Amino acid sequence: MNSTPRHRRLTAAALTALAVAVTATACGSGSDGAGSNTADSGTYTIWDPYPQFDKSSAWAKLLDSCGTEAGVKIKRTAFDTSDLPNKALLAAQQDNSADLLVVDNPVVSTLAEAGVLTTTDDNKLDTSETDPNLLAAGRTGGKTYGTPIGANTLALYYNKEVLKEAGVDIASVKDWTSLTAALAKVDQAGKKGITFSAIGTEEGSFQFLPWFWGAGAELTALDSAEGTAALQLWTDWVKKGYAPNSVINNTQTTSWQEFASGDYAFAENGTWQLANAKKAGFAYGVLPIPGARGGTAAAPTGGEFVTLPVQGDTGRYATSQKLVACLTNTDNLYDTDTTLSYVAPTSEVQAKQVSANAELKPWVDAVKAARGRTSDDLGTKYPKISEQMWKAVQSALSGSKSPKDALAAAQSAVK
Repeated sequence: MNSTPRHRRLTAAALTALAVAVTATACGSGSDGAGSNTADSGTYTIWDPYPQFDKSSAWAKLLDSCGTEAGVKIKRTAFDTSDLPNKALLAAQQDNSADLLVVDNPVVSTLAEAGVLTTTDDNKLDTSETDPNLLAAGRTGGKTYGTPIGANTLALYYNKEVLKEAGVDIASVKDWTSLTAALAKVDQAGKKGITFSAIGTEEGSFQFLPWFWGAGAELTALDSAEGTAALQLWTDWVKKGYAPNSVINNTQTTSWQEFASGDYAFAENGTWQLANAKKAGFAYGVLPIPGARGGTAAAPTGGEFVTLPVQGDTGRYATSQKLVACLTNTDNLYDTDTTLSYVAPTSEVQAKQVSANAELKPWVDAVKAARGRTSDDLGTKYPKISEQMWKAVQSALSGSKSPKDALAAAQSAVK
């Protein structure tokens, strides 16, 4: 194992990335707290972004159970999702990292490049059963850092009543042409078409990515013909009234509220809205986002990775590895991902989820096709690319620039 200085120098890229990279889904406010992981060799510290779960929760009880199985006590601290990465960086500077760190997947590469995390080669985590496309979010520089605890992503919710009134058979919606035709029918029937989030933040990029990737575009070339076609699609929808002007300011929450009104045929949103969908008061379905020419478009993955930070005492890794193995075994993954409304990162547990709830099938299909935002070794480059992407989307939808010019300016800014 490579030796690491007690006070690691955090890269400027890491600090910059953490300043602008935020998760597309948010948790509530967290509690403060930290503590030396070396003060008590029989106590192992875990930091997570789930402040909504208190000591009586199934998650907290699972952590304690895994600790008991490994013969140690667990000291858990929950932070707000956006606050946790900065706390992790500071702890690394002070050689006071938690034993286990559960972080939003786009942050993994930032912490890894800053020297905060150990690789799976070093910590011996077994990731052989994890779906490769989900594991890719934790890879940078040819190394893997941690393992996903679950994933969420985006798909299209649809209102069955609105589509029926418009004479649209959902089975006919297979690509962009057929989706746009369905929106036209809905508009002619006096109903509203599709709502999504195009706000000038990471949420806007998160929601645009399925269309961008679904066109065959890559994040290394924002201004490609494929990328331009995706932004032209959204722009045309807004111009024709198939999507409301409000999308430019919509968060994923406000766009969901529009769909929940019952007036819209489609809404792009995530697994985290499933509970709200059941309360909406109308029959709904879920369709994986179609690619430009058919098939399922790659949507970005949300969800967290369980990682093992670098420790001054390398002897702690063996027990930490046992804790992760316990948290991510088949039975525990199923329970945890059900609690978090996540799709599991392994085919075995995904099959178990679908067997228990057939409504999860389109979400499993969407996750199977999903991509990590920092995959393809983009790492800390992603936040800058994302910022230029959402600025381009805003420019095009507001009419200040054409989709082609907006993305050309974005690509120039990234370079």
